[in-house]
Amino acid sequence: MPKSLRTPRQERLQSLLADARKAKGMTQADVAKALGKPQSFVAKYENGERRIDVIEFVDIAAALGVVPGDILAQVESTGHFAKRTGRRSRKA
Repeated sequence: MPKSLRTPRQERLQSLLADARKAKGMTQADVAKALGKPQSFVAKYENGERRIDVIEFVDIAAALGVVPGDILAQVESTGHFAKRTGRRSRKA
């Protein structure tokens, strides 16, 4: 499976999280403070320099006051196709 820093789904996740933050009227510093992290943590996941793990994602969603499943559903609608192989990802 290819790395996911620059895939359409990763870029969609970054965009959705940044849009949710802005819709709540929060700055990157506000989110960082709620997470107990430096502002650069938020900047890096929003601009694609850093991936977030599932626990960080759940914490970020909570800080933004959004439902993680709603964000994931929007990421899911971006597509399953692996960029290099063109094959659909396997379902468990």
